[in-house]
Amino acid sequence: MSVVHLTTTGVGIGHEVPVPAVRHPLHRLAAVRQQQGISRRTVARRLNIDLATVRAQEEETTNISLSQLYEWQKVLEVPLSELLFEADDSLSAPVLLRAQLVRLMKSVMAIQESAKQETIRRMAQTLIDQLLTIMPELAGVGPWHAVGQRRRLDELGVAAERRLSDDVFLDLTD
Repeated sequence: MSVVHLTTTGVGIGHEVPVPAVRHPLHRLAAVRQQQGISRRTVARRLNIDLATVRAQEEETTNISLSQLYEWQKVLEVPLSELLFEADDSLSAPVLLRAQLVRLMKSVMAIQESAKQETIRRMAQTLIDQLLTIMPELAGVGPWHAVGQRRRLDELGVAAERRLSDDVFLDLTD
């Protein structure tokens, strides 16, 4: 299996190909990701790459491949043209509106999920219904993730539920 690597000097499969240094912005991955309200961790998980690679690809001057750009486009759920840098730095009105409505829906869903009073839950449901009337594709949007919240002492994290293979333990005995 050949390994393809991207460096500032080139892309290679066993050899270096010179790539000219890029000084001007090529894409807007970071800006679009932030406006869509998606974390780097989520992007890394969905692209099946590490966080350092996400950071490197988000650099506006990083020359990423077209196939990588298409992968980002699927994760961010925006037209490919929105990821490319142009003189006009803002997102198109429909994409910007969608990003704002997704964030609003996440907030309303979080309010509904955490509300203890029935009246607040009903108001949140009314807002959800109104948002779905405006944009039906928001139906699959969930609340903001509760990442970073502290667990109680009696709760276990996801890491505690993962199973390790026996090979991990065999290596420790050597």
